[in-house]
Amino acid sequence: MNWLLLIHQIPSKPTYFRAKIWRRLQQVGAVAIKPAVYVMPDSEQTHEDLSWVAKEIVESGGEAVLLNAAFLEGLTDEQVIGLFQNARRTDYEKILKEASKVMDSYHGQEESDVLLSECKAALSKLKKSFATTSNIDFFPVAEQSQLEAFLADMETILLHSKGNDPVPIVSVNDLSGNTWITKRNVYVDRMASAWFIRRFIDSDARFKFIEASRYQPSGKELRFDMLEAEYTHQGDCCTFEVLVQTFCATDKGLLQIAKIIHDIDLKDDTFNLPETAGVHALFDSIVATQDDDLQRIEQAGTILDGLLVNFSNNKKR
Repeated sequence: MNWLLLIHQIPSKPTYFRAKIWRRLQQVGAVAIKPAVYVMPDSEQTHEDLSWVAKEIVESGGEAVLLNAAFLEGLTDEQVIGLFQNARRTDYEKILKEASKVMDSYHGQEESDVLLSECKAALSKLKKSFATTSNIDFFPVAEQSQLEAFLADMETILLHSKGNDPVPIVSVNDLSGNTWITKRNVYVDRMASAWFIRRFIDSDARFKFIEASRYQPSGKELRFDMLEAEYTHQGDCCTFEVLVQTFCATDKGLLQIAKIIHDIDLKDDTFNLPETAGVHALFDSIVATQDDDLQRIEQAGTILDGLLVNFSNNKKR
């Protein structure tokens, strides 16, 4: 694999300049392999980024050498890639921690226009941080997809707060033969909702995954778990709960699964079932190992099928 190395020597004065260059290197996504030696994968964009940093160092009285390199001894390509992945993993985890604090604040206080406005402003900043980190994620890690899904769910919750009017429900008689629309990169609520749609509404349902948060349906299309959808969050209920309550409100097994999906999706531990942590881990493993949305739904469906049998057969619940 081809790499770019920046080797530099920074003058001792002005004292702030060293920190300035360090921040610049962080911004472009470079990682250090030795003191004053930074590496990036070789591409047109990374070459340009490091060239500007080198120029800035030289113009300020320092020294900088930029070169192409291949690792022969001491470090392997895999080890260097690991350095990049660890750096980005730390970035994503920091954003996720901040996002979780925002949602804890949202669920922990009485809803108000001020609180909702503050949370939406925080979400906007978090999305910008995510985009910035994604742009320098040269060797994507699982945390990227997990954070993207968390922020998408966060957006759905905040934009469908209690104060909003519930979305009209389409007649059951009109549901067969539809294409169901939702955002790509499906995670807990969307995976479970898609399973429910195929299992209990239309076994021949087709799915379409889109990038945008808003989508205007045409013909026989129905939206779920996204903005302005026919089926999405209502009040304190996630989309899966809304579907269960609409179509199978007396099914005890599904109601138990809905509690698990609620706690994972809304992060509020309302029901705190013992199975929740395990299901959460299994869903995370699907996201970490599978990029295809239909495959995610299929694999999640296997887990949910087993849960349904377990809860339906357990008379003590």
